[in-house]
Amino acid sequence: MEDNRLIKGAPVRKRILDEVRAYTDAHPTMPRLVSVLIGDTAEAAVYIRNQKRGAEQAGLPFEEIVWPADITQEDCKARIVEMNDDPGVLGMILQRPVPGHINVRSLQSAIHPLKDVEGMNPASIGNIVYSDVALAPCTAAASVELIKETGLPMEGLEVVMIGHSEIVGKPAAMMLMAEGCTVTVCHHMTRSVAMHSRRADVVVVAVGKAHLIGADMIKPGAAVIDIGINQIETEDGTKIVGDVDTDAVKEVAGWVTPVPGGVGPVTVAILLRNAMVAHQRQLAAGWL
Repeated sequence: MEDNRLIKGAPVRKRILDEVRAYTDAHPTMPRLVSVLIGDTAEAAVYIRNQKRGAEQAGLPFEEIVWPADITQEDCKARIVEMNDDPGVLGMILQRPVPGHINVRSLQSAIHPLKDVEGMNPASIGNIVYSDVALAPCTAAASVELIKETGLPMEGLEVVMIGHSEIVGKPAAMMLMAEGCTVTVCHHMTRSVAMHSRRADVVVVAVGKAHLIGADMIKPGAAVIDIGINQIETEDGTKIVGDVDTDAVKEVAGWVTPVPGGVGPVTVAILLRNAMVAHQRQLAAGWL
């Protein structure tokens, strides 16, 4: 039996991909998305596979590139600049993790904002302060999309964001403020996270601690968006769980995203919607 308290990512993903597909069908000569992996990193394989599958469904050409693990920072930047100047490249996806000698933030800064489909360039994140959220970091944007899926009116919504990372927590908080929400951001120095989370209409969690959020921390009827992905050992082997104790919390909450199957699928779809926006902006800039 379907549990209506679970906000599944698959239907939201499909809706976004259908929107992108309609756009690419109307623009049959789309440039390609380029996935850049530095070194042969097994952890990135699942992300690349999901991105490639989503791109195919959305009608976007997708190219996988692997650079050697011992490549220099300067060489990486030179190759990125080359792709910035290539009209055949729609956008770049810089896969993580990267080797220890590579400064990933510096490389993200080297990707031109109009080709920054991941929304990781500091300029893209800075635009959110001015309520330009069209090329926002994908996971942050996915969490906002899933809040909207509840049907709750965004204006004046009390949201508690637990976690303040540069690529999820902070941009998600700024995006929610752009939507008219009242946002409280909690982090490891917050005195009582539960005091804040128990009064929230929506709790968004991105910390990386398995089952950090229990039922006693959630207001009855609230929406809970779980961005965490944690690997734990159980009697049956390894299991992927979120930052929320989903089984307990869904008895109290009005909505909760499952892990896996909640934020993850929507994140990939947002990446491809960002690619559509990048194409629109590149056309407007006279690049294509």
